[in-house]
Amino acid sequence: MPRRREITERPIAPDAKYNSKMVTRFVKCIMRDGKKSLAESIIYESFDIMENKTKESVVKLFETAVDNVRPLIEVKSRRVGGSTYQVPTEIRTSRRTALAIRWIIGFARKRSEKTMAQKLAGEFMDAANSRGASVKKKEDTHKMADANKAFAHFRW
Repeated sequence: MPRRREITERPIAPDAKYNSKMVTRFVKCIMRDGKKSLAESIIYESFDIMENKTKESVVKLFETAVDNVRPLIEVKSRRVGGSTYQVPTEIRTSRRTALAIRWIIGFARKRSEKTMAQKLAGEFMDAANSRGASVKKKEDTHKMADANKAFAHFRW
């Protein structure tokens, strides 16, 4: 966090196939070693798998999955008088989305399907139906914040 000036947010161009900025953010997060075309092909293949299974709008299902994983509140460590407290704080909108995308990708990588496209499709469908590991992570985060509600007055 710079002290001198505000950071300007970089504009994100929507992706070519679905014209969605969220899909572009997802592509950039899943990309490794600068291989953007490989990341795009993985995501588009997972969208094809989802479309074959559900017969619904894939982008709508994707947006629902990300919305179901987005956390509203998180805990941050604050050191007050020699002891550390877990203080619940609200999250900015951009961070909510970033956390949701990171959690979906992380838990998709841990799944047991064969290809990354199948893993992503499974995690998207689980998240859209409000189940799966990434939704559980959100619920655990909310439970932690709720349990430490007594320390909310340490927020600044």
